[in-house]
Amino acid sequence: MNIVKGIELFAGAGGLALGFENAGIKHVAVVEIDKDCVETLKKNRPEWNIIHDDVKNVDFTQFNVDIVSGGFPCQPFSYAGKRLGFEDIRGTLFHEFARCVKETDPKICIAENVQGLVRHDNGRTLGTMIDILENLSYDVQYKVLNAANYGVAQKRKRLFLIGTKEDVIFKYPRQKKGIPTIKDALKDVPESEGTSYSDKKKEVLDLVPAGGCWINLPEDIQKEYMGKSFYSGGGKRGMARRMSWDEPCLTLTTSPCQKQTERCHPDETRPFTVREYARIQSFPDSWEFIGGVTSQYKQIGNAVPVKLAEAVGKEVVKAIKGKNKKKEQTKLI
Repeated sequence: MNIVKGIELFAGAGGLALGFENAGIKHVAVVEIDKDCVETLKKNRPEWNIIHDDVKNVDFTQFNVDIVSGGFPCQPFSYAGKRLGFEDIRGTLFHEFARCVKETDPKICIAENVQGLVRHDNGRTLGTMIDILENLSYDVQYKVLNAANYGVAQKRKRLFLIGTKEDVIFKYPRQKKGIPTIKDALKDVPESEGTSYSDKKKEVLDLVPAGGCWINLPEDIQKEYMGKSFYSGGGKRGMARRMSWDEPCLTLTTSPCQKQTERCHPDETRPFTVREYARIQSFPDSWEFIGGVTSQYKQIGNAVPVKLAEAVGKEVVKAIKGKNKKKEQTKLI
């Protein structure tokens, strides 16, 4: 059979695109608007057709593909009636994703997003997306996948919304046995640039043991460090959090120093370096990130973990090549 071809939208630093490439998918176009992300993509894959532009300016009718994929930024919709039609979501990035699907009519479309999309506006946002893809003649299913179950040393949950043509049968990838730890991910990691904590923050985090967080601090330091958060409800375990070698990392963010979501190195009192960040996101050491350190952290933190993308991509290729026999997991989490 011919090579499976795809278009990648909102490509970022290339986590999803690289994972799909590893799965055997050839990109005929990769679209990204951010300058540093584009330079990262060009540096690592100069042979890709990288389109540096706002996705709304791209005419997709020129492409013949099997797959359209993209981790589009989630934007709220305004609800004028009972259901939103295709034209009613103009101005949102999901509209551009759906437009690409409409103009190319691929066998499969894959939209990736945060797990919170399932609950956004009591499920109406996701429901609208499903309706629109169904109106474009796709069978739609969705599932939240945890990257830690697919060879990634990180507890990172992402929603994969999959639309398939009637004769295409897609099955979500099976979980791998065992979950890699930070120790596994960072073995022999190359040295690289990184940011550092302020002296005051370092004094606090020096007191936190591996696997610990703010609850391990003396109460007076807890109150001073956490401020009003000390008196709030749940959701604070990310504060003053030091990782453990023997567990996967918590979800990496776009900045390694955010107070609510700290990810301190297990031994040293510092954030993870750029290459450590990349390893935890399962990027290969050969994948270079262009731009300042802050931009590099952002690119990596926003990416789909490469091994998770590869696991999904392999199932996409199987579906395109007709290797699956029956439907399963329709609209279930």
